[in-house]
Amino acid sequence: MLAPVAAPAPSFTAVLFGLSGCLVDFGAQARTLRDQDGITLLSHDAKAFAAPTPGALSALKNLKLQGVPCAWIEEYPASIAEQLAAPLKDLIQPTPGPNNHWPAPDACWQALMSLNVAQIDGCVMVSGDPRLVMSGLNAGLWTVGIASTGPLCGLSPAQWEALSDLERERLRGRATLELYAAGAHSVIDHLGELDSCLADITLRRQKSEKP
Repeated sequence: MLAPVAAPAPSFTAVLFGLSGCLVDFGAQARTLRDQDGITLLSHDAKAFAAPTPGALSALKNLKLQGVPCAWIEEYPASIAEQLAAPLKDLIQPTPGPNNHWPAPDACWQALMSLNVAQIDGCVMVSGDPRLVMSGLNAGLWTVGIASTGPLCGLSPAQWEALSDLERERLRGRATLELYAAGAHSVIDHLGELDSCLADITLRRQKSEKP
């Protein structure tokens, strides 16, 4: 007797990413360009924060090989966002900034429209910012939180490496709890762990689980 053929794993429709604190700008340090009111940018030079975070380029390349369309979302002005996104080159599509602020769902819907995505099913939002995670939830997407590279830990790479293992674990644990509290379906340390996380979401989707 022939063994039953397993159903194909559901493919992902699209994956959206936060830019600062997720794909680039470890610790979301570009926020230091803002003044005390959190709105006005003190400088338009963000090149120093444009380095990709651990695993970011590999994650984008893997998704591109799989034919999964991707876009990044950022709330900074285009002059800042374009500098931050420069190392990503043609691996991912940018999304123009929306009029509504996170956690409104508009940013995610606008990104999906820019990718010509026809359905919400199978779409994922990946971010280290709880507000963007909530935006993804409000838009009906699966959500993945990034603990160590986002604003919740908020440290530069040098500051992060200077910490003891215990201090890193404490910060990482606190960020993880905040991201889950914001509604993230999964939380990982950095984008180097994204493949295994998406595999877990695939299993959940095979069981007909919805975001």
